[in-house]
Amino acid sequence: MPRMTDATNTRRLTELDHAHLWHPFTPMRQWREREPCIIERAEGFELIDTQGRRYIDGFSSLWCNVHGHRVPEIDAAIREQLGRVAHSTMLGFASVPAIELGARLVETANMPAESMGPIGPMSPTGPMSEAQDNPSASLRLGPPLTKVFYSDAGATAVEVALKMAAGRHYHRGERERTTFVSLFGAYHGDTFGAISVGFTETFHAPYRGLTFPTVEFPAPDVCRMGGSHGSESRATGGTALRAVSADWPSWDNPRREFTRDYALAALDRTLDEVGDRCAGVIIEPIMQGAAGMIEQPEGFLAGVAERVRSRGLLLIADAVAVGFGRTGTMFACEEEGVRPDILCLAKGITGGYLPLAATLCTDEIAEAFEGEPGEGRTLYHGHTYTGNPLACAAALASLDLFEKRGVLANVRRLSEIMRTRLRDALADHPNVGDVRLRGVMCGIELVQRRDPWTPFNPASLVGAAVCGAARPQGLIIRPLGDVVILMPAPGMDQDTLERMLDAAIGAIRDFDFTGAGGVKHTPGASLQSA
Repeated sequence: MPRMTDATNTRRLTELDHAHLWHPFTPMRQWREREPCIIERAEGFELIDTQGRRYIDGFSSLWCNVHGHRVPEIDAAIREQLGRVAHSTMLGFASVPAIELGARLVETANMPAESMGPIGPMSPTGPMSEAQDNPSASLRLGPPLTKVFYSDAGATAVEVALKMAAGRHYHRGERERTTFVSLFGAYHGDTFGAISVGFTETFHAPYRGLTFPTVEFPAPDVCRMGGSHGSESRATGGTALRAVSADWPSWDNPRREFTRDYALAALDRTLDEVGDRCAGVIIEPIMQGAAGMIEQPEGFLAGVAERVRSRGLLLIADAVAVGFGRTGTMFACEEEGVRPDILCLAKGITGGYLPLAATLCTDEIAEAFEGEPGEGRTLYHGHTYTGNPLACAAALASLDLFEKRGVLANVRRLSEIMRTRLRDALADHPNVGDVRLRGVMCGIELVQRRDPWTPFNPASLVGAAVCGAARPQGLIIRPLGDVVILMPAPGMDQDTLERMLDAAIGAIRDFDFTGAGGVKHTPGASLQSA
């Protein structure tokens, strides 16, 4: 049989895709109207499609790739484990890689924050070692995380966390504690428990009747208090803060302290109102990713932990997106000396190779589920591929690379390059409302005009169009509404990052925003005259 040309094979695959596949978070009618990008292989930090075109993986394959693709050490670990056993159940049995990884995760999660090091100007408000002498630091630093429950994805890690918290109260006789408190604009996944604590109208409206009620408090968003993508929080009574050109970018915004204090005061009121019904507080620490990269001001996470712990409540940290080096520490909580009662991990846990998630908790929580068989205390939850040996082997190899390659120090170097280049290149652009950056997590918010702050009509899909304009320049990125997301892998080299920034900045500066009501960009012109 003659070999098909790349173009012929791409057409065949496109027809099969359009006939049979339903893509996640994808408007399928529009998907079928354009040529798809079909990835065939990868090298390092580049993806290669079926026609041989190369693209920098500018969003870490949906925020999970850590060291690049086809990493020899991780490839070898998977092959070695494949020669032993590909899968065995954890329901009543154990496996060597799952045991070894559990111990490594516990060791890593309880490591002193100062050994990881702060990132850039966002220094920790109190490293973990302060807990011995500082009562406030002691509230931030909960008991050691000692138990690991495996699952398959970020959403399932959150589901397990919610069951741990609710079950702990149930078995302690506190059965009125069924209400969770979460941040407005939060995203925790798309299973029913996860959408209950992270409800997004655009994503989840058809399923509202199937969720359980939660109580929200406003996120400290310096562009608009408590909302994302131009929305306003019910928790603020519709109050919004308008970003102006003088406050750009948000890491220099003088309102950071105000927004932090406002949100923490709202949390105080919320916890007082919920009272003895509170099952726990769940938060994405340091950076709310899917809300549009909403960076939390210094001291906010520490303030949340202090308020939760002073009331004897449980703190759940969803570090699915902000774990494994993304913000510059292994887990983002470390930046403010916070150790939660429950920690949710996924995405980068295997270096971006295979599906795996883990939910870590304290002895006190786990012990609530222990007893005689007839007592009904067992956590009856699990998944077929829980603790898959191949995935655990990949995760162990990935953790080894953090030390071997100095990944966390590399994130800090990359972050400073991003901070400088994006600030210098986009400061005069009237359609760039804000740049938010923590570690290698970056959101560039596009607006009709920066001063006065005027968002685009969401139906204009400006963010998607700009990301599409980056593809011919050899860069794959994906937006959140009109926030262009840049998410280089923590292990990316400087040369690849510079090329990635060249393509992203070029796509924004060359894009014609006037068709969507935006302002024509004239380099050097003042924002007021634009």
